[in-house]
Amino acid sequence: MNSRRTILKTAIVAAGFAVTGLTAASAEELDTLKEEGVIRIAMSGAYPPFNFVNDQNEVVGFDPAIGAEIAKRMGLEVEIITTAWDGIIGGLLANKYDAIVGSMTITDERDEVVDFVGPYYSDKRAIFSKPGSGIESLDDLEGKRVGLTLGETHEDWARERGYDINTYKGLPELLLELENGRVDAIVNDSIAAILAMNEKGQEYQMFADPTTEPFGAGIAIREGSPALAAEMQAALDALMADGTYMQIAEEWVGDDIR
Repeated sequence: MNSRRTILKTAIVAAGFAVTGLTAASAEELDTLKEEGVIRIAMSGAYPPFNFVNDQNEVVGFDPAIGAEIAKRMGLEVEIITTAWDGIIGGLLANKYDAIVGSMTITDERDEVVDFVGPYYSDKRAIFSKPGSGIESLDDLEGKRVGLTLGETHEDWARERGYDINTYKGLPELLLELENGRVDAIVNDSIAAILAMNEKGQEYQMFADPTTEPFGAGIAIREGSPALAAEMQAALDALMADGTYMQIAEEWVGDDIR
């Protein structure tokens, strides 16, 4: 683990210690949510079509639709909170919301500080550049400016490979920076970037990262809440089995992405 990841993990754990008593308190977390009747779910709001703010200033997309359906099946209302991605786990551990439903990649590092429900979809890392850029392999990224979203797993990957990187708040900024030539390539989950660029008519070329396997996106909750995890997983399994998942996926993504 490099020094940056060590600092990141230390900051996350420190935020968790600010919410002490993760034994009895969190063991009854499901009961507390049932009493309140609301579950607060967090996402960046800057990751179309998975989660974004529409013209009516509503947070919409695949993630909030999945989160709202899970909440409904648990007998709960849903409150959606948007927050910066690079601090989203710290906010969960500091009790600012109850779950993260924001296309979070399940990793061993994250699994050390949160519990995951899911995965609820899978994806692959990909590299995007302008047509004719000559960037067709990872070796071609050497000496190029690479754009990434701050706090994503792709950032650690790019830093470990020694690329010259610029970080941004979300996918819309990444696409704009690539379009305007301020970065030579961007690294992102393939589905979201492809759909977003097709939607805006932005031309691109891409290749999948050959060094990593497809990954799953999960719902993060605080550790020590097995009843909450089990009920959320049961709701997710049910909506995947009865056709609801496909309805949501067709609306927002256009395909089955399990």
